[in-house]
Formats: sequence, structure tokens, C-alpha cells
Amino acid sequence: MSTLRFHAIKESSKRKPIIIKDEKRRSEIFGQNVFNEAAMRQYLTKTALTSILEAVEKGTKINRLIADHISTGMKEWAISKGATHYTHWFQPLTGATAEKHDAFFETIGDGLAIEKFGGNQLVQQEPDASSFPHGGIRNTFEARGYTAWDPTSPAFIYGTTLCIPTVFVSYTGEALDYKTPLLRALQAVDNAAVAVCKYFDKNVKKVNASLGWEQEYFLIDSDLAASRPDIVLTGRTLLGHSPAKGQQLDDHYFGTIPNRAMAYMRDLENECMLLGIPVKTRHNEVAPNQFELAPIYEEANLAVDHNSLLMDIMQKIAKRHNFKVLMHEKPFAGVNGSGKHNNWSLSTNTGVNLLSPGKTPMSNLQFLTFFINTIKAVQTHEELLRAAIASASNDHRLGANEAPPAIISVFIGEQLTKVLDELETVTKGKLSPKEKTDLKLNVVGKIPEVILDNTDRNRTSPFAFTGNKFEFRAVGSKANCANPMTVLNTIVAKQLIDFKHEVDELIDKKSMKKDDAVFNVLREYIKTSKAILFEGNGYSDAWEKEAKKRGLSNNKTTPEALKIKVAKSSIALFENLGVMNNVESEARYEIEMEEYILHIQIESRVLGDIARNHIVPTAVRYQNILIENVTGLKTIYGDKFKNFAKEQLSLIEQISHHIEAINSLVTKMTDARKSLNKQSDIEKKAHGYCNKVKPLFEDIRYHSDKLELMIDDELWPLTKYRELLFTK
Repeated sequence: MSTLRFHAIKESSKRKPIIIKDEKRRSEIFGQNVFNEAAMRQYLTKTALTSILEAVEKGTKINRLIADHISTGMKEWAISKGATHYTHWFQPLTGATAEKHDAFFETIGDGLAIEKFGGNQLVQQEPDASSFPHGGIRNTFEARGYTAWDPTSPAFIYGTTLCIPTVFVSYTGEALDYKTPLLRALQAVDNAAVAVCKYFDKNVKKVNASLGWEQEYFLIDSDLAASRPDIVLTGRTLLGHSPAKGQQLDDHYFGTIPNRAMAYMRDLENECMLLGIPVKTRHNEVAPNQFELAPIYEEANLAVDHNSLLMDIMQKIAKRHNFKVLMHEKPFAGVNGSGKHNNWSLSTNTGVNLLSPGKTPMSNLQFLTFFINTIKAVQTHEELLRAAIASASNDHRLGANEAPPAIISVFIGEQLTKVLDELETVTKGKLSPKEKTDLKLNVVGKIPEVILDNTDRNRTSPFAFTGNKFEFRAVGSKANCANPMTVLNTIVAKQLIDFKHEVDELIDKKSMKKDDAVFNVLREYIKTSKAILFEGNGYSDAWEKEAKKRGLSNNKTTPEALKIKVAKSSIALFENLGVMNNVESEARYEIEMEEYILHIQIESRVLGDIARNHIVPTAVRYQNILIENVTGLKTIYGDKFKNFAKEQLSLIEQISHHIEAINSLVTKMTDARKSLNKQSDIEKKAHGYCNKVKPLFEDIRYHSDKLELMIDDELWPLTKYRELLFTK
């Protein structure tokens, strides 16, 4: 056994859970480290408080004079909590969060200093943007970028630092982050949804998109994880034979949470409470050492910030408990990977969930309007939605008999399917009094009786309606939620704008009453959206063939999926709604393609290193032991030694075969990589890495995993799956 593996297993066996005492109720500590409304009422003037609240609720700008008052109050609050520094906290296109800390400190001469934090420092900063992904938006020598305060997401204290959520833009104003397009998309869906809501309730002035994410992850002992170069450098295991027992017995799912994991969860949840992250649910997931955490729903922008913050603090708190958190979508072969279901809905300032049925025909007509328009939006832009969750890591999970397939479809359940079937039969044109009565009483009026808790869950569906929300199940576990949320809210906004235009045209030009016009347009949408609706098994070969007949895309790899982002229709969609201009759209395509290439490139290098510097030498060493054994038998038995050395000779031959295969495949992989690195066309390079480099991973793995079963366990250099997955 390698020294590293031996040490890792020995240390992990000593681990005991760190006891975390819950000294206070969750409700008492919730948001203590957040500059929320309660804190603002204590530390801000009435004018400053009103200015922030209006910025949050109405989108009004905060002038610099008021910003000075706000910054002073924020600084006093932060210092009272033990903060010594502040930072603009943002989400660049790296997939991680970013921060640069400055002290509340300034000299004033004569050896004196004060704590200072002004409005200018609150509202805007100028971090060096040169090392962040930009996709060609700026030249290398143009390092200037700006962070600007987002008052809709409250500041918080982590450690001794005041963190101020901000957007991040280039010198010329283009977005360099995930948050900026998301805020624009949320504004677009707000405007479009309010306009449609006016058909049903004139009092609606604002519509918020809500998000409830479900974060899946693995917990691995930190020493065991550190003993695996592939986990350290790529976040997943590139090699490793499945253990005899995995998840076959379903004994981990919803089982008793192991003591060490429970201690970690309690510590994490305590930190979440202080930071105002409303985590509520925790449980064991399907695979061994896999778990899930989920919060209460929040406004989408805040939910995205909270998930990004959570992924950061999960790793930090894991170190206290000698854990490594794996958020890769497929860290282990042979067991389930991890996703991050994005539960999405729309709600009004009047307290109505637009995707929840009501108690009256009118409220149900409103529900059907938003329900059917969402389905229509997905039907029209299913390729864009697929592109929103594309990544090198998520490619391993999608369609792997554990997660939704790469084909986007919508599941709505048997009862709602019947409702849409009945609505489809509505007469085109003006409805007769009898038709209106039948619709309101027999179809629309009965929805509350059939819909609540009456839509079964379909785990193979990428986009499923689950009672009062749509669940986008295909999002990857380490993804930033902003990407899929930007696309989803944009396509729904566009669809609602088109819907209102069509309804208004029928009202103005055909002199139809509002209900007649709404029913007529919805009727046509039901007909044209049927291809996206699917209730069956998304894993089946039959569905793949059927989806092709329906004209649905099946982009199984990231390079295939991302091409829609730079289609003229996609660029126009985002530009017309003010979400992203053509420069920003094309830049994101470049960044995501480059990121894909780099991920495969890094994994290829790591795999080649492990295979040649760990696996092959170990195989040779064991082979030499066998050769010595055979030589000894020949010395003892002479020509008859073969009768006593059949197994050894067979093993020697098999090991030679696998060693030769590994060396040959690694050479082939390296040569392919070197050739592709000369390619300047990013599309050709990405497709080359996808089709010429990545397929060799599994071939190399096959031979390595065969050797793992042959070679003496005491010699094997890598910590095995049974040790990684079943160490408590």
C-alpha cells in the first residue's frame, strides 16, 4: 500500500464528529450577520432607509449623498459585529465568487488613523479585471473593470469582512459576471408578467421570479480525498473500480445521517442561519456519502447569491470537520451523480403565486395563462435551455440513468394533460355562452380539485411541473444558478410579450372580449406546444427516437449544445429584451467553449500522469513479484513448474496486456491533445477535445480498473472506492 494511501486510511479511521451545540433557536440567530431591514432601521436615517427600500422595490437609483449616509451606517453596524475589512463580493464568469478585501482604515496625519468607509467605496470599486474570463470583450492590456453595488441583495458579514454583493462590468459597460444579465432578465420578466397580470388584476404592480434550489453533494474524508490526485485537481475520480456494494440496496437514501456528516450539517446550517440563508431540508441522497441541502424559496437574485455563498462556505466549514465537499456532477463512476434542481415560479406583489391554481375560475384562467405560456416558451427555446446547463462536468450526468436526459421535455402529469386536452377543443373565435359556462365550471373551475399534490414526480423529466412551480432538474450541482435562471426568465418574458400582443390584437381588431381572446390564444399554444410534453421514461431508447420525430434537439455534449448561443435568433432574443447585447452573448460562448476545452485538457493531463506514474509502475512491481515467484517454482520443480504456476503466468500475461494498452492509449491521447492545441478555431478545438481526447478516458480507465482487481491491495497506490465512499 502506498504511504499516502496508508496514512490517509489510518487518519480517517481516527475521525470523530465535532460536537456542535445548538445554543439558540434558529429563528433567533437568523440573519444576525446580514444588513437586513431590521439592521438598517437601527443604523440608518429614515431618508437613507427609504432610499434603499425604494431601490429594492421600484428600481430607483440612490444618489451619492444618500450613499454616504448608508455607508456610514453600514460601517458602524459591521464594526459592531467585529468586522475589520470590507469587500465587493461578485460572481465572475469563473464559476466561483471573487473578493478583494480593504480595511476600514485611513491615516489622517500626525500618526493618527480612523475607520472610514464612504459612499464612493460602497457604490463602486475598480478591481483588476485582467485575469477574469472576458471572451474578447477587452484587450489583454485593458485591465479595468468595475464592481457596482446591488442593493437588492443585502450586505453580510463573513468572518471579519463586510461583503457587499455587486455586479461586475467592463470599462465599456459589458457584463463580466453572472449577476448582471440575471438582473436584466428578472426585470424583463417582471415587466412582461405585470402587463399580462393586468388582464386579471389591475392592482398587480410587480412580479418576482422565485427560486428554490436543491444542492446535492458528496462528503469525503479530507485525507482520503487528498490521497487522490484526480480528486485534488479535477474534483472527480478519473480511475477506480466500482466496489462490490454501491447503492444497489438503496440503504443510504433517506437513511440515518452518519454522525460526522450530521455534525458538519449542523455547523453549516448554523452559519447559514447567521448569513440569512433559509436552509430547511437535509437528508442522505441515493449514493453512499451523498447528501442534499435545500432552502425555503426566495426571490431569484437573492437565491442565486445565497447558493453561490453556500458553495463557498460549504468548503470552508468542511475543513473544520476534516471533510472535502465534492460538487462535481459525476465524481464517482457506477453511482449517482449530483444535480441542483432549480424550482422556479412567479409571484405578484399582491401575494399570488401565478403558477398555483386559485379558488375561482378567473384566478385559474390566470394560472393557465402563465402555465401554458411557460410550456410554450420551453417549446420554442428548448435548445437554449439545454445550453444553459451545458458543461464538461454535467455531460457525465445528463442521461446517465440517474438524471434527466439531454433532450429537454416538459412533464405536467395526467390531470393537467386532461385540462389542456379539453381547452384545445375550445371553438376558434368568440365563445358561445354555453361554452363559456362549460369552460368555467367544468374545466377551469375544477382545477383546484385536481391539481394540488396530484402531479406525480417524474425523475427522468428535465422540466417538470410539481404543483405550484416548475422544477428544472437538469441543472448541475456545481453550476451557478444564474445561468439557467437568466435563460428561463428571458424566454418566459419573450413569450409573455408575444402572448399579450396576440391577445390585444384579437381584442382590438376582432372585437373579442378579453376571456375569448385569452382562450383562443391559449388554445393555439396548446396545439403548437404538444411536441415538448412527455410523460414517459426519458431514459428509454424509444423516447430518443420519438423526440427526433417531434423535432426536439438532442445535444449530448457541451460543444453541440452551446452553438445555439451564437445563433442569430438567440442573440436577437437577448438583445431585444435588454438582457445581453451581441458582444456579451458572443463573449459568453467563447468563455464557455474555452472552459470546456480547459476542463478536458486538465483531466487528460492528470489521467496521463496517474496512469503512467502511478498505475503502470505499480503493475510492473507486482508483475516482478509474480516473475520471482514463477522463477522460484521453476527452480524447485524444473520443467514441471508450469503445472504449479498457471495462474501466475496468466496474470503476468494479462498485466503485460493492460500495461501495453495503457501506454499506447496515453500516447494516443497526448498526441491528440498536442495536435488540437495548435488549432486556433475554438469550435474545431472543442469538438476535437470532445471526440478525440475525451473518449480515450474510458479506454484508459478500463485497463486501469482491470489492473486494480489483479494487483495486490497492499501495493495499489490509489485510495479505492470502497474506502472513499464507505468511510464514515
